[in-house]
Amino acid sequence: MTRTFSPTPADVQRNWVVIDATDVVLGRLASHAAVLLRGKHKPTFAQHMDMGDFVIIINADKVALTGSKLAQKKAYRHSGYPGGLTATSYSELLEKNPERAVEKAIRGMLPKNSLGRAQMKKLKVYAGAEHPHAAQQPTTYTLDQVAQ
Repeated sequence: MTRTFSPTPADVQRNWVVIDATDVVLGRLASHAAVLLRGKHKPTFAQHMDMGDFVIIINADKVALTGSKLAQKKAYRHSGYPGGLTATSYSELLEKNPERAVEKAIRGMLPKNSLGRAQMKKLKVYAGAEHPHAAQQPTTYTLDQVAQ
């Protein structure tokens, strides 16, 4: 009889991956990053454990949105008070804080519990091409995509 393998915290092997977001569609970038953060690309994946890798996203200010989403799509946030809903268009959000736009897209694809919050802490997003994680020797992750 074969038993189901259940990983322990000692079985977790975390790598560092860097993704260049230049001209990559936001949703496609977010789905690939969410898979890497959760660890679904590993044969030892267990949905009840944080098995994923650290993900560094550079050039977040050069991410692409298809169609008319740049002008029409809105990012919402709420202050917690009555009438505290604030809407910001993605064109304004990408100008002022492109890291927040990428983090918001990836957060929506992770579990909405303490496991998802732990996985979000392994995401590092930078607007420019520089990042301070060179000591971790990250490997580059290329996205195969169709031309826009």
